[in-house]
Amino acid sequence: MEPSDGPVLPTKGSDEFKPFIRRLPEFKFWYAVTKAFCIAFFMTFFSMFDIPVFWPILLCYWIVLFALTMRRQITHMIKYKYIPINIGKQKYSGKKSSASTSSSRAD
Repeated sequence: MEPSDGPVLPTKGSDEFKPFIRRLPEFKFWYAVTKAFCIAFFMTFFSMFDIPVFWPILLCYWIVLFALTMRRQITHMIKYKYIPINIGKQKYSGKKSSASTSSSRAD
């Protein structure tokens, strides 16, 4: 075998091979989404699932869900001191060109 053949897969147990493995395979994701949609669609036809929603409770529920799903991103932002709001941030304005150099050009 020549070295110009390119990379090869490991053939022995001692060789290192770490493939990219998804945490959630795509089929399982689409199966779960389809199942959830069908259950939710089926539940719309029965009045026992038609419960009133008080908006402050819905708002609190949304805030809790947002905090739980964004926890890892928020801790990462705090760790690296990233502030998404641009209050007090330094702004880059590019090179400053003086009027005297541009007006004194000879054409």
